[in-house]
Amino acid sequence: MARINASSTLSRFRVLDLSRVRAGPTCVRILADFGADVIRIEPPAGIDPNEAMFAADRTGGDFQNLNRNKRSMTLNLKKPEGLAVFKQLVASADVVVENWRPDVKSRLGVDYEALRAINPRIILASISGFGQDGPYADRPGFDQIIQGMGGLMSVTGFPGGGPLRAGLAVADCGTGIYAAVGVLLALIEREQSGVGQWVHSSLLHTQIALMDFQAARYLNDGDTPVQAGNDHPTSSPMGLFEGSDGAFNLGASGEGNWRRLCACLEMPQWLEDPRYATEKLRVANRASLNECLAQRFREHPVAHWVGLLNQAGVPAGPVYSIPQVFEDEQVRHLGVAQPVEDEAGHAYRLISQPVALTRTPARIARPAPGWGEHTREMLGEIGYAAADIERLYGEGVV
Repeated sequence: MARINASSTLSRFRVLDLSRVRAGPTCVRILADFGADVIRIEPPAGIDPNEAMFAADRTGGDFQNLNRNKRSMTLNLKKPEGLAVFKQLVASADVVVENWRPDVKSRLGVDYEALRAINPRIILASISGFGQDGPYADRPGFDQIIQGMGGLMSVTGFPGGGPLRAGLAVADCGTGIYAAVGVLLALIEREQSGVGQWVHSSLLHTQIALMDFQAARYLNDGDTPVQAGNDHPTSSPMGLFEGSDGAFNLGASGEGNWRRLCACLEMPQWLEDPRYATEKLRVANRASLNECLAQRFREHPVAHWVGLLNQAGVPAGPVYSIPQVFEDEQVRHLGVAQPVEDEAGHAYRLISQPVALTRTPARIARPAPGWGEHTREMLGEIGYAAADIERLYGEGVV
């Protein structure tokens, strides 16, 4: 098959994807969904002792969701001829994405300086746990390690409950998104300068950046964030409440929302209560205010309150299980779960890109590729004859 035309947005660019696990593939998925010609380069089976982590279950939902819209070729970069093939690919590529430990690139001879010597326009995106240099550069970095070191686990959970990880790969996914932004910025800058550059992103820096207002509170106000459970650390009333049949979230921060909430709940006396006169006082007296709200909310079911509050302009929403998420009418309207089918008839539902372009939208055009499915095709594209391709297979290069 020829290249996958998911979108025209990035269709003029070719990306060589050396990345594994989650952060790198998250970055490259964005580029692929917007039409870049992404070549996932994987070692032949049996070369990498960790291959079960990133390549074995090709039909699993996680692998499919991360690696759709890509082509796949196998290539053993530890063999001289495998490295030579890769360098031929670099000569006509726009972007290389990798998430090895920083020293691996140099040992293999595919660091930025080496790639730039082949193609001055190349953009290398390097994703790491801790950065490309510094005292922790050679440490392995997994998402939960970084959640702990980046402060997220210290503010997640209930007071006194001890550190708690978030229920998704915050650092991995966030780093992949930042890396994609970096690649796009480098591509835009290249239109002016004519040359590529090296884009770095790390899980540690990303996780700290994602701490956002929590980190800024400490750096600028000396206020050390702590666990606040389901309450917002600096706004009230804002958190989880119980209706007569379950839980829902309320976001009534700010004076306008506070007044609308009191009117909606027919509790004008709260506006006259000096304990709740300002946001700061409502935070200081959160326990008593939450108890007042809890008594009122127990009178009706969640659907009643969510409907009434939103009608009044006060943010509120139910707490869904994952199946309930995909049953929601707005989620269906947004087309979040997109169906796609492979050539063998296997059907998948994958998560669409959450950013919409009106003229050149992203699209899930094809499921994730089979292991090395496009190796012969790619070798043919860079000039290898059929006999040479068979020889490369025989020598374990591909």
